[in-house]
Amino acid sequence: MKRVEYVSITDEEALDAFHQCCLLEGIIPALETAHALAEAMKRATNLRDDHLMVVCLSGRGDKDMQTVMNHMAAADNTQEKLV
Repeated sequence: MKRVEYVSITDEEALDAFHQCCLLEGIIPALETAHALAEAMKRATNLRDDHLMVVCLSGRGDKDMQTVMNHMAAADNTQEKLV
């Protein structure tokens, strides 16, 4: 019986999942949870419409806001340099 599977998610994928959760659900997930959400979103694309997926959201995202804002500022700065 397979009990666990370890996967990797990039920081970009986790931050995208973080933003989507904030926008779509009004929930600020912890960054650790955002990694799980990113993988769940990948897997959801391969599920039947009648399949139910449950993802446990743990932790608080408010403690991660500075990290997210720093990443957004760095991404904005990178975009400005590319233009």
